[in-house]
Amino acid sequence: MKKQVVLYKKLSPLLMARLHEQVEVTLIENLDAEGLAKLRDALPRAHGLLGASLKLDAELLDLAPDLQAIASVSVGVDNYDIDYLTERRILLSNTPDVLTETTADTGFALILATARRVVELANLVRAGQWNRNIGPAHFGSDVHGKTLGIIGMGRIGEALAQRGHFGFGMPVIYHSQSPKPAVEQRFDAHYRSLPELLQQADFVCLTLPLTAATQGLIGAEQFALMRPETIFINISRGKVVDEAALIEALRTGRIRAAGLDVFDHEPLNQDSPLLQLNNVVATPHIGSATHETREAMARCAVDNLLAALAGERPANLVNALAWKG
Repeated sequence: MKKQVVLYKKLSPLLMARLHEQVEVTLIENLDAEGLAKLRDALPRAHGLLGASLKLDAELLDLAPDLQAIASVSVGVDNYDIDYLTERRILLSNTPDVLTETTADTGFALILATARRVVELANLVRAGQWNRNIGPAHFGSDVHGKTLGIIGMGRIGEALAQRGHFGFGMPVIYHSQSPKPAVEQRFDAHYRSLPELLQQADFVCLTLPLTAATQGLIGAEQFALMRPETIFINISRGKVVDEAALIEALRTGRIRAAGLDVFDHEPLNQDSPLLQLNNVVATPHIGSATHETREAMARCAVDNLLAALAGERPANLVNALAWKG
């Protein structure tokens, strides 16, 4: 008898066909009230779950006594209670490698867009206000040769460092849990304490995961250490930053600008003060949002799930302590 899998994310026909060959599939196309009710109805029969952007807490998962595996179509796993899953021996997997380059592209796009004021000046043209040569009031900042500061030197941090060092001749400084000699050698990068990085970097870029230790890591005290020329980039998670402190730093000129792909609450509220500031480039969490990368992520998640349900260790197992093998 085939195992039961609940999808709460649409997949390509090719991946759907692959799943149907090996498991029974219940597809929930929308996570509205009706879709959530359908999910709750399906959980008691579920052996596997696959999806993204849904907080799966203990109250919900207690409805699934036979659950063996969850395949998240994401790198971040802050929507899951890992201790609870491990205690129940439910295998959690993610998709950490396939979106690295695309997310780094997004980060560098935000660096360029904020430094050269691309969105602000494109809107000026679109509004019919380009009626004379651009003067100093609309000048941007150079990117090449400026100091790139990366907080969180994981896969995405390294990919961002590669773009800055080799593509734009940027000195790279970084802060992480510990120094990384291989990174330092490859990119001529230098480890800094967090305060040192904030004081020295022209671009402060967040590429670290959301954990209990990183939530609220960047607040008023940290923005006060930055220089007025600093440009702040966040492609990690919104809750790593105190958003009210960020808004105040941008309003008062404590920092020059911000490029943000993630926010405290998503979707971003229409009345957010961030949307009233010309020195903010805001994108709707597009870090991995390309056709190629999203398909690769979904394919990776399917691989992880089918391996787990077949009694094999998934390639991207998050909670290794849940593995019984």
